[in-house]
Amino acid sequence: MKKAIRFSIIGVETTPKRRNRMTLNRLLKTLLNVKGATVDGAEFTESDSGEAALTVHVHVQKKDRWRCPVCGRKCHVHDYLSEESSWRGMDFGPVMVRLGARVPRVCCGEHGILTAAVPWAKHGSRFTLDFAYSTTWMVKGGLSRKRVSERMRIDWGTVGRLVDLVWKDLEPDISKRLDGLVRIGVDETSYRKGHSYITTVVNHDTNTVIWACKGHGKDVLDRFFATLAPEQRASIAVVTGDGARWITDCVEEHCPNAMRCLDPFHVVEWANDALDAVRIDAWRRALDEWKAIRKKADGAGAKDAAKDAKRRAEQIKRSKYALGKNPENLTDRQRERLSVIQAEDGPMNRAHAMKEQLRLILHMDDAETAAACLDRWTSRAQRCRIPAFVELQRKVRRHRDHILNAIRHGVSNARTEALNNKIKLLVRIAYGFRNIDTMIGLVMLFCSNIQIPWPSGNARMSINKGLTAHEAA
Repeated sequence: MKKAIRFSIIGVETTPKRRNRMTLNRLLKTLLNVKGATVDGAEFTESDSGEAALTVHVHVQKKDRWRCPVCGRKCHVHDYLSEESSWRGMDFGPVMVRLGARVPRVCCGEHGILTAAVPWAKHGSRFTLDFAYSTTWMVKGGLSRKRVSERMRIDWGTVGRLVDLVWKDLEPDISKRLDGLVRIGVDETSYRKGHSYITTVVNHDTNTVIWACKGHGKDVLDRFFATLAPEQRASIAVVTGDGARWITDCVEEHCPNAMRCLDPFHVVEWANDALDAVRIDAWRRALDEWKAIRKKADGAGAKDAAKDAKRRAEQIKRSKYALGKNPENLTDRQRERLSVIQAEDGPMNRAHAMKEQLRLILHMDDAETAAACLDRWTSRAQRCRIPAFVELQRKVRRHRDHILNAIRHGVSNARTEALNNKIKLLVRIAYGFRNIDTMIGLVMLFCSNIQIPWPSGNARMSINKGLTAHEAA
């Protein structure tokens, strides 16, 4: 059973000496941030469990009524809804707050009959913009969707929908951030087990995500280029990415004058994969050797040999990160493991040296010198009799021009990969969101240059001009 208390608008004396009077109308309007509205009254209820709620009844001022929610034009009233509409507002401490108002349907000459716009909420939402912004701020701060839903007293799925609403409200038109593109990076990352991918496009000059879409491959990247105007595509001079053929095909089709660059990060990753394949083969050989010695172990000498073979196998097994790291970043223990490999395993030592040589070539500043060094490296790798590196040099030869383009322009996908790591963090903690549209909204809000305004009187949706909150701010 709920106890209800209704009260009307009264005057509240705040500073009698200064003759400063504030009405409850003005106080509630300020607290609720409902400019362009008049407070008619309020109703306070309290349940038996002690949960308190405040419903504030308002109506839109005459000068602001009534406008189309799509274009913002003043329209004639078609009819009034039979019941009062309700919006969840920012809580007053432990008190849950709702706004109530009778909103008519309007007849727009362009968009037909629609429910009229209100200045405190996005069309179709049952939450005020201040509530949506505050929820999104909490998500941006790193709180899980569970914590946000508990704090705001909403369903966890609603948290995702509010994030998506804020993103679309702040940036309904993506064309602005697609202007003036010169250097872009393309990459994909998985957001769920089962080969579920999200493709991102990064502006190297601003280090921001400018486009994201579910899936990967040529069809997905074609959608990105389809969103660009001819002059926007013509401005692109450099496109970085991994060695995927579909990226090259898209660049050749949509931006034939752009330079296709294979970023050094992926080439080094190829080399590390080849080196790890050599390490795994060496570990298996060492393990087989230990097992063979152990079977024939007889006497102290054989036991010592078996112990040494086991130690060597363990050293090789645990050397993965030491082999892949740059020499200047090695720990003392990792240097010790590398020294053991250098002394006891010739093929793996040669493979590690070839990986480091390739890495240093990719860090050269002069493309001509790098080209000569790269040709010598591929020639040595072709004759090295290490299958993994023989295959690696074939890949390097196929992508030679794209690798040199990256060195010539001094670009890499390092920023793209860094943003992908941020995306993976979003996916991992996920804020509990499983909907891909919500995930893309998170990516665009937190990995782009979109600024989320703190709820205030300036961060409002202007229905008079049909502007978004971002534009009005």
